[in-house]
Amino acid sequence: MEKSRAQAAETGISAPKSRLYLWVLLAIFSGGILGYLDAEHAVLLKPVGDGFINLIKMLIAPVVFCTVVLGIAGAGDMKKAGRVGVKALLYFEVVSTFALALGVLVANLLRPGHGFNVDPATLDAQAVSGYVEQARHRTTAEFLLHIIPKTFTDAFTGSGDLLQVLLVAVLFGFALQQMGGAGQLVHKFIEECAHIFFAMMNVVMKLAPLGAGAAMAFTIGKYGVGSLKPLAALMGCFYLTCGLFVMGILGSIAALTGFNIFKLLAYIKEELLLVLGTSSSESALVPLMQKLENLGCSRSVVGLVVPSGYSFNLDGTNIYLTMAALFVAQALNIELTLTQQLTLLLVAMLTSKGASGVTGAGFITLAATLAVVPAVPVAALSLILGIDRFMSEARAITNMIGNAVATIVISHSERELDQTKMRAELRG
Repeated sequence: MEKSRAQAAETGISAPKSRLYLWVLLAIFSGGILGYLDAEHAVLLKPVGDGFINLIKMLIAPVVFCTVVLGIAGAGDMKKAGRVGVKALLYFEVVSTFALALGVLVANLLRPGHGFNVDPATLDAQAVSGYVEQARHRTTAEFLLHIIPKTFTDAFTGSGDLLQVLLVAVLFGFALQQMGGAGQLVHKFIEECAHIFFAMMNVVMKLAPLGAGAAMAFTIGKYGVGSLKPLAALMGCFYLTCGLFVMGILGSIAALTGFNIFKLLAYIKEELLLVLGTSSSESALVPLMQKLENLGCSRSVVGLVVPSGYSFNLDGTNIYLTMAALFVAQALNIELTLTQQLTLLLVAMLTSKGASGVTGAGFITLAATLAVVPAVPVAALSLILGIDRFMSEARAITNMIGNAVATIVISHSERELDQTKMRAELRG
């Protein structure tokens, strides 16, 4: 444990406060009570929650850039960096496919939309028009162009898409590695910048209870617990599927790698509660990377796998895409053929890539995915618009757990996982 603290101090990352999760938990509970008892004043706290998320997002791009560049440079050679990248992408694709398939399976078995008997003529297309407009680039070749920023700085100041930051960071990292000794000065500069950004993030994280509590108060105050009742079946099925995925699929992967999924969940409980309160997996990106390094994963693997996983390994979002699409079809009494369901699954594998961990991104991606099945009107998404916020917590939490497991698996495959340290940390 002392070694972990020494390493954290060396990287400029302070160890997380052991009681932070208690304050976050108390804040989430208090925010929920406030939202339930005094919705009028609870919704006024939205700027506080949004402000905390904006502080996090302000630092995400430079943190990801520095960690990816240092991860590639720290890999030692381009072959290793490329090998880690290929392993990560293959792992992401395989596990994401399991998540999509599990969503289809549970939705077909439990049929949460059965019995709604919604008349398509009564749908409110205007309610989802904004999401459909934002989703258009995901259904055309513009999505590929969207990955490439117009300028170097636009990746950090433009759309805020992590894919653009990843692209710039990968190119910069490979170029820096090719320079060899001549690039040591730049490498040192980026390393020092990383220390500063991590230190800034630690300061921001002290506001986590305030941000999480305000976000939860707004959610309950704005949408109300009563809005959950009509669509409780969908929410129940979705949360059940996420649980099955984490305990079953990720749990099996963890067991094969040599650790217990429940112990990992206990180890990252602070980050899980932060994501629960804010509905954003990005809010826990930096603390998660710190935890994984302290757990025994090599810094280079953490720097490559975690940031890329936030764009390519979105297991919770994948489950949501297939389940929500099938729910809407069932609610309209539209029976999708096996071919149509497979088409949905294949398209979701593409549209989910690059979806941000921020609330609302999953709904935009869903609109893009559903567009490939003309039989189901996209306007039908208005049926679940009211509860999307409540499902975003499960999406974000599942995404984060998936990335934690992926990093440990890739570190193990590279033989850069300190098993002794991991067992000690998980016990502690």
